Amino acid sequence: MNSSPAVFLATLLLAPTVLAASSTDFAVTGTITPNACEPMLSGGGVVDYGKMPAKELNTDSPTSLLPETMQMEVLCEAPTFIALSTIDNRAGTSAINDYWHGLGLTDSGEKLGATAFGLLNPVADGVTVKTINSTDGGVTWLPSIYLGHYTQTSVATNGGANTPIAIRQFSADLRVYTMVDGTDRLTVLDEVPLDGHATVQLKYL
Repeated sequence: MNSSPAVFLATLLLAPTVLAASSTDFAVTGTITPNACEPMLSGGGVVDYGKMPAKELNTDSPTSLLPETMQMEVLCEAPTFIALSTIDNRAGTSAINDYWHGLGLTDSGEKLGATAFGLLNPVADGVTVKTINSTDGGVTWLPSIYLGHYTQTSVATNGGANTPIAIRQFSADLRVYTMVDGTDRLTVLDEVPLDGHATVQLKYL
């Protein structure tokens, strides 16, 4: 076939009119981020309290387990403004309050307890910093060690304004606080696993 490019192009342009074909839309989407950052947790992000005999737990009030600590690190390709938060993958099962993360339910549907997270000894690019929280989407910030699903947590200069700073490398002790509800509110006829599960998510500011 010896059709020239010009003739072929004209055919493509005219074809919709001649054939009156139906059409559909398509979209091209994506997000351009300032620089890639990656959050990491030591120990695979797992805290295991092992076996806890029910007789060693409080009956009429929550039992506070010993706090556990893992290391959190965030590495960015270049200085970047970031905020951290969590997703409670056991939402609705906290026996303390909604700011804490749930530990799942017994077979009878009772809330087992709750766990919360704090960031201690924060360091950014080799310098001691402070962590700050925002509950209004980053409009205002206040000093706080809390890391959770109700706030955004960022980093500010230690002793300076409560304003996020760009960081390239961030590290902190992630302290895990856990409570198990009183056993008189739990049906413990067999082994009951603590089933807390949360996701740390990173947002670019």
